[in-house]
Amino acid sequence: MRPRLPRLRSLFPLAALGALALATLLTAGPARAADKVTFGTNWVAQAEHGGFYQAVADGTYAKYGLDVTIMPGGPQANNRLLLPVGKIDFYMGANMLQAISSVVENIPTEVVAAMFQKDPQVLIAHPDVTQFEQLKTRTLFISKEGLASYYQWLIADYGFSESQVKPYTFNAAPFLVDKNSAMQGYITSEPYAVEQQGGFKPSLFLLADYGFETYATTIETRTELVKQNPDLVQRFVDASIIGWYNYLYGDNAKANALIKQDNPEMTDAMIAFSIAKMKEYGIVDSGDTTTLGIGAMSDARMKAFYDKMVKAKVLAPGIDYAKSYTLHFVNKGVGKELAPK
Repeated sequence: MRPRLPRLRSLFPLAALGALALATLLTAGPARAADKVTFGTNWVAQAEHGGFYQAVADGTYAKYGLDVTIMPGGPQANNRLLLPVGKIDFYMGANMLQAISSVVENIPTEVVAAMFQKDPQVLIAHPDVTQFEQLKTRTLFISKEGLASYYQWLIADYGFSESQVKPYTFNAAPFLVDKNSAMQGYITSEPYAVEQQGGFKPSLFLLADYGFETYATTIETRTELVKQNPDLVQRFVDASIIGWYNYLYGDNAKANALIKQDNPEMTDAMIAFSIAKMKEYGIVDSGDTTTLGIGAMSDARMKAFYDKMVKAKVLAPGIDYAKSYTLHFVNKGVGKELAPK
């Protein structure tokens, strides 16, 4: 926030003040039009996108000179493809594996902020499972994408086996029927469905708390935009960060109304559950954010994650993974004063 100027009346006589006001009117140009920006998300509107909707709803983007349109993703959309061709300006990445893959494929995009310090990927088990190691004795419902990514890390670091995996079809019913099973999900959503459908609180194991260190819900943009218009990128990052602080700790009613407008299937109860889990598990605000602010990233953590993925044979050695992100726009403590003391 800019410091307040001292009161001009105390510095100038009235005549000088009038002359100054006249000169300002004569020299001032027209008000600068807000920069139009399109932000594509990776799924339908939900509380996990709340900070971005908050920045629209409470005027934070507008204060930063931005006219932001949020373009929701979904099963019939692939907003990621629209970023490198210039159809959208910013994209919500799922995790850093996608960003590093872009380096391999020579796609000129970069992660400029990480809204989630922890990937919300979770393994959901029946209440009798109380220890992470017990999951190795259970049937696990895992998607193809999960099997090719974080599950390979579970094999490499914890000795899980592919033989215990069955296909996950994004339906909790097989898990609910099989008492000796666990299933993948997001800490902010699938546990709610299990509680509603199964009538019990499941055991939850957030993979981030066991060493799966990727950032998530990232902001990606084109390398071209980073180089040619860093001011625009900085304003979008800063306003989004403030949006997340206000969504988590302020009045988020208008943002939730926008979320439900874009996704009529979303309910107040589901939103409340997601927000509570984001806070409980430190998904957005934990670790480095306590000193550097929401959106924080570090070279050390990126290297640690890359090394783990190489060990798990998810990524090849020798990738210039540092091209997948930049720290230029984060770690500045933007919005920290909005967090609870």
